[in-house]
Amino acid sequence: MIEGIIIRGVGGNYYVDIGDKMIECRARGLFRLKNIKPLVGDRVLIRITEEDEDAGYIEEIIDRKSEIKRPNIANAQQLIIIFSVKNPEPSFLLMDKLLIAASSNKLDPVICINKSDLADEGEKDKILEIFKNTGYKIIFTSKYDKDSLSDLKEILKDKLNVFSGPSGVGKSSLMNAIEPGFHLETGEISEKLKRGRHTTRHAEIFKLSFGGYAVDTPGFSSFELEGIDEYSLKDHYPEIVMYDEGCKFLDCLHYKEPGCQIKKAVDDGFVSQVRYNNYIKLLEQIKSKKPY
Repeated sequence: MIEGIIIRGVGGNYYVDIGDKMIECRARGLFRLKNIKPLVGDRVLIRITEEDEDAGYIEEIIDRKSEIKRPNIANAQQLIIIFSVKNPEPSFLLMDKLLIAASSNKLDPVICINKSDLADEGEKDKILEIFKNTGYKIIFTSKYDKDSLSDLKEILKDKLNVFSGPSGVGKSSLMNAIEPGFHLETGEISEKLKRGRHTTRHAEIFKLSFGGYAVDTPGFSSFELEGIDEYSLKDHYPEIVMYDEGCKFLDCLHYKEPGCQIKKAVDDGFVSQVRYNNYIKLLEQIKSKKPY
């Protein structure tokens, strides 16, 4: 059998990259019986049919190292969270949700602030200030800035990278810029809504000429947390983890409790007010959905 990676799945057909060519495969019935669905990003063992050397069957799915639900992709290593510096303005609340999604799925997050040619240094510094003491990797990119594209390529190299973020931030344009062979359809911002059209229809892996893979995903403007409760939410904020020792209560949610070290860290400028406000919004959202 031959090992490959599922690049695309459409209507029960799976396109598997085996290195030097693409094989169109069907999944064996045993996967349906076991309620297992092959995913884009899955490493698989396939058998090529005797009748057609470009067709085959997926015989085995190699154990997944990770799986994210939206988009449904296996074995991703990095989540490239792309927002534009403006047009549309970045939603730091959605950005936090995606950072939490990366953390809960054990993916390395990279914050990519695109369209940086539209920003001055002061605007960039404000964004960096929001993420102080988080340890997150942050890169400013523009399809017009070759140095920023080279830096992004170095980050993506030899990894399976998921590009994520809302519509209109330039995901497809940026991917076209780092790998012209992508030829992805790109769309302009809707002036009426200031929200981009969804130009990417389905999750699909693209092989990078400089090593690794990239997944462009359907743009979306909302994201729901999964599997995060009110007590675990704080674990996905690195700066809260850094400063939460010494609270009066061991189970402090850093919400309305007296003697909270995180509220003090915010007042002292060690934790961003923007990030703390987002944490409280998400905490209240989780608490409001809690069954009593």
